[in-house]
Amino acid sequence: MTTTRTDLTPASAGLPSEQQLLAWAAELCGDELGAPPAAASAPGTDWEQIATDVLRDEAAAASPAGASSASSAASSAFSAPSEAYSPTLVSAAKAAETSSDAESKAKSLPRTTQATIGSIPVDKVRADFPILQERLGSGRQLVWFDNGATTQRLKQVVDRISHYYLHENSNVHRGAHELAARSTDAYENARSTVAKFLGAGSAKDIVFVRGTTEGINLVAQSYVRPLLKPGDEIIVSLLEHHANIVPWQMIAAATGAKIRVIPVDADGQLNLAEYMKLFNSRTKFVSVTHVSNVLGTVTPVAELVSIAHAFGVRILIDGAQSVAHIPVNVTALDPDFYVFSGHKIFGPNGIGAVYGKSDALNEAQPYQGGGNMIADVTFERTIYQGPPNKFEAGTGSIADAVGLGAALEYLMQIGMTNVAAYEHELTRYGMKRLAAVPGLHLIGTAPDKSGVLSFVLDNHDIVSVGKYLDGQGIAVRAGHHCAQPILRHYGLEGTVRPVLAMYNTPEEIDLLAEALTRLVG
Repeated sequence: MTTTRTDLTPASAGLPSEQQLLAWAAELCGDELGAPPAAASAPGTDWEQIATDVLRDEAAAASPAGASSASSAASSAFSAPSEAYSPTLVSAAKAAETSSDAESKAKSLPRTTQATIGSIPVDKVRADFPILQERLGSGRQLVWFDNGATTQRLKQVVDRISHYYLHENSNVHRGAHELAARSTDAYENARSTVAKFLGAGSAKDIVFVRGTTEGINLVAQSYVRPLLKPGDEIIVSLLEHHANIVPWQMIAAATGAKIRVIPVDADGQLNLAEYMKLFNSRTKFVSVTHVSNVLGTVTPVAELVSIAHAFGVRILIDGAQSVAHIPVNVTALDPDFYVFSGHKIFGPNGIGAVYGKSDALNEAQPYQGGGNMIADVTFERTIYQGPPNKFEAGTGSIADAVGLGAALEYLMQIGMTNVAAYEHELTRYGMKRLAAVPGLHLIGTAPDKSGVLSFVLDNHDIVSVGKYLDGQGIAVRAGHHCAQPILRHYGLEGTVRPVLAMYNTPEEIDLLAEALTRLVG
């Protein structure tokens, strides 16, 4: 599935130079931070006209002729990114080391790499995650590939939370004392940091929640449910995590609405032609992942949004698996809602954010009632505050929000374009090394793919593989990953899932591949 670039000269350490990384980042992410990939949209595509044509005569659109016309229009407007390349990141001699060498290396102190993210050594980044130096019961140094479930925490995040509790702790907004002012400033500065990181127009467009799951539930209950009548439809995709399926099923069951599903092709890419055909006058909302947590497929968000808007339908993007790995700019991508979790982006547990367009947030009803979200209360009526406060009833996770802000500030200093370029090459190297393991089958091979390296291994159940790797000091996830529909589409009930992050290295991928090669014997 991969090809090798021959027009590039490897850096002396075996890794791409900073100039090459920046060039590849522009190819992968667009010329500007967060801009949609150039291949995602064909110039001149008039989605509004296509939508008008489809909705003008639904009966004709449902006929074979009408469906063919819509499919043709969508197909001609979208072309998948060209297949990614896979330069050799470590020497062939290193990749061919014997099992005994690998066993020795697994217990060496400490593990280092010459890789860089932009101009920043990955070792310097790793030093900001103290747990990566943790020695396990086996004596081996931790190799953390369970980043799809949660990332490790920055020392700067831990220090910022500690400083908050030691010097700023108070409830926010209404105190008449200095600590209340300090706490409020810290909390609202964190909101502004989230807005800046996402490219949002205003901090008022950012709602703090416990994480992606609560964010999706908030949008489902506050904005979408009041719109629904029996027979109305919500579109999701086959790639979705359960958190982007179950909330929609719940409100559909309560209102008589229906769920419709975007299919995928053999590589795990969304079929945009079929997506187009799902729209009709009953379509009320779309909710789709940015990156699949099982396959790593990066979905064509710009196209998904443009098509939905052409039909006059709002759309939510689940960014749980994207924000730590690729640049996101909600102004450029133009979703109506975007949600993510702090613990997936090197920040604290129990905190996340919803970005919403201001008009959508104003239209949405409060999610919960209580203190902080009210302007005035009598026994006869309550006047709510405006967004974002009307969605933040009660005392929020103030310290965790502040910690999230510290994580995002760290990433902005490194540059998400640099992070994406480094992880892109790391992913291609990982796919190459794992594909060479006898009997190993990678699940999810879309050309535009993040660092999710799901696999199954012949004659080995996934739980036993996970336990074996744990004994080697390598942490992976083994299970259905809360995404059973897409796995069952491939005839599977689970996979072993290593997921890469910016602190992972080619050397750690070597350890994984060598351990699996020893397992299959």
